[in-house]
Amino acid sequence: MTLSNTQTIAGLRVGGWLGGVLARWTVARKRRAVYLQTLNELSAMSDRDLADINLCRFQIEDIAREAAYGK
Repeated sequence: MTLSNTQTIAGLRVGGWLGGVLARWTVARKRRAVYLQTLNELSAMSDRDLADINLCRFQIEDIAREAAYGK
């Protein structure tokens, strides 16, 4: 048997609402972590290394954003 502790305040189910907020927050945190890791790794590369993978330094933020959030 499962016990659910959900309260209703002003017509909103707080347990379901809070769970949704936490889930979205967790997804946002993970995406931000991917963005920052990609940004840091590419920024640490030399211009020559970036040229080897056919990237310019000004593209780094766009690449990191796409890696984390998609197109």
